[in-house]
Order: sequence, then structure tokens, then C-alpha cells
Amino acid sequence: MNPTLDIIFAALADPTRRAILSMLLEDDMAVTDVAEPFATSLAAISKHLGVLATAGLITQEKRGRVKWCKLEPDALRDASIWMQTFGQFEAIHLDAFERFLQAELGSSQQDTDP
Repeated sequence: MNPTLDIIFAALADPTRRAILSMLLEDDMAVTDVAEPFATSLAAISKHLGVLATAGLITQEKRGRVKWCKLEPDALRDASIWMQTFGQFEAIHLDAFERFLQAELGSSQQDTDP
């Protein structure tokens, strides 16, 4: 698997980060506005935003004293193309797909462990 895909799928693995991406589908948002609906600290949300930015799923821009977050929809293109390759087979049962991903991620970690 492409390392970029690993980073993207790892970022998408967290439900808070997926919720943030859904919020950013509507419009750019200030970090404080992103954090508002979550029962967690601003620092924790900032870490989630950092993971999303590292994966290239969002960009952050400082405008004045406010940091804004913007969704980068093209960043999901490679992941989407990879997932669509399974469309040529039977419909994927999500639990089976999750087990497949865990096996893939586990085997790639074992390959890198000394």
C-alpha cells in the first residue's frame, strides 16, 4: 500500500476526525468553531486537525488572529480510487473490509519491525 494511503486511512480511522471532515464539507471553519460541538479540549481538537493536515485532508491558514481550516477534497482521490477497485467484486461487507485493513496494516508493521 502507498504510504500516503496509510496516512490517509489512519487519519480517517478516528470518528472525531471523520466528523470534522463532515463539518468542513459545508464551509471553511475557524478552529474554535470546529471544536465547539465536541466535548473535548481545544488542544485535543488541534491535534486531530494536525493529523488531518499531515494526511493532506485539510489545510490550515491563519487569517489575522484566527486559524481557519479548509477541506481538501482532492486529497481523498487516491484513497477513493483504491477503494473503487473492490467495486469489481461483490459488495463489500464493512466488517470484512475492516478485518482486511487490520490484516494489511498489521503485516506492513511486522515488515518494518526489527
